[in-house]
Amino acid sequence: MRELLENHRFILAEAAVVERLRRSKRIELDKSLVHAPLIYSDEGRAELRSVYDEYLGIAETTDRPILLCTPAWRANKERVQASNYSQSINVEAAHFLKELVAEEPRKVPVKIGGLIGCKNDCYLPQEGLSLDEASKFHTWQIKELASAGVDFLIAVTLPSVEEAAGISQAMEATGLPYIISFVMGSDGRVLDGTSIQRAIECVDARTTTTTKPLGYFINCSYPSFLNPSSLSGKVFERLIGIQANASSLSHDELEGSKELRSESVEEWGRLMAGLNRDFGIKVLGGCCGTDRKHLEYLTENIR
Repeated sequence: MRELLENHRFILAEAAVVERLRRSKRIELDKSLVHAPLIYSDEGRAELRSVYDEYLGIAETTDRPILLCTPAWRANKERVQASNYSQSINVEAAHFLKELVAEEPRKVPVKIGGLIGCKNDCYLPQEGLSLDEASKFHTWQIKELASAGVDFLIAVTLPSVEEAAGISQAMEATGLPYIISFVMGSDGRVLDGTSIQRAIECVDARTTTTTKPLGYFINCSYPSFLNPSSLSGKVFERLIGIQANASSLSHDELEGSKELRSESVEEWGRLMAGLNRDFGIKVLGGCCGTDRKHLEYLTENIR
């Protein structure tokens, strides 16, 4: 992972997965575990495969490395134990994705991330866990994913710096490279009100020098929310990726919308390409409302 970042100025990340599956008329997502149980049915596996293959195809056609993440966003210990599904669902989700990638020789580097999310609502930072609570709560899922042989770990949709710090400590203990991804509001701050620079400093300070996060992402936020010209160079030494929403609406507006909302692909892509060109953010992908068109724009407009 470190070599990949050192050797490439532009790396693709996947675009939306859960949001696209949610709008599919062929399958239903689980109310608690969301898309993880899809690996247990032929229809579910086909839907997952369709999305992942599409993103892989874009990367291979344009000769770009890509990061893909296991379908395990909500498969934490509490939810898994309360379900009727296998207690090894995280391991099996990782094996599903690894087998899909390995089905044929790949022309580009493909790295698989073991994915987790926050415990509670990703738009409500007041529901975030304390550092100690987060470390204890997330350790089980993190260990499950690490044992499955993923290339790195990644925690996404984090609205609270304290929970992010606890997750970092649990991920640090595995010895795998790991990434922390915050949700940012239109004010340019993590949803708990912390500036992005302060958030990075807080998490870095609670991990050891040799096993700090590989870097930080922003996800589930429109690219303009970052307001990069207002940030110091220190931020961009640690901020390595963004998986951006297609819409510039606030999280409250998006949460209440029954329809898919988005700005033009061109506007979204122009902002994303600028983050890569002008500020060195290397890993670019999509979140809610994005699909293949967004990744294709990036590959066509970043040289």
